[in-house]
Amino acid sequence: MDAITLLRDDHNNVRKLFKRFEDARSEAHQEKRKIADKILQELTIHAFIEEKLFYPRVAQLEAEGSGEEPEELVKEAREEHAQVKRLLAELEGMSPEDDLFDAKVTVVIDDVRHHAEEEEQEMFPKVRELIGRKELQELGQSMLQAKQHAPKLPSEEQAGAA
Repeated sequence: MDAITLLRDDHNNVRKLFKRFEDARSEAHQEKRKIADKILQELTIHAFIEEKLFYPRVAQLEAEGSGEEPEELVKEAREEHAQVKRLLAELEGMSPEDDLFDAKVTVVIDDVRHHAEEEEQEMFPKVRELIGRKELQELGQSMLQAKQHAPKLPSEEQAGAA
């Protein structure tokens, strides 16, 4: 599987989780906690492989023609990741009964939907244009392998960085 297909699949998986969270009854605290935990895990792993493998390669590309340079797209994406990761870390230790729990998850959902759409509309087409099929396959394979060793929660990522 190539890198872009892998990332798109991740985006689609979290979109399904977002929908499940939004469809859950407001008083279904334990169900929402389980869904939120799965969202935290999926986004932590996804951000890790993007930041360690995908973004560094994209930042090396030189854009041809109009539009933002790949390096600028990566800078913006990293900033969006930092904002979402901060919220994920807060959610990790938060009770689903907390007054701000649903609001924080909703902000994560909105931010990630925006981020994924930007990547899919702007970054991915540019990358597909500038990187050959073979390299995208190899990068995708590396990313798939990295998922096996990636932190699963924000606290694990922070512990690994320390």
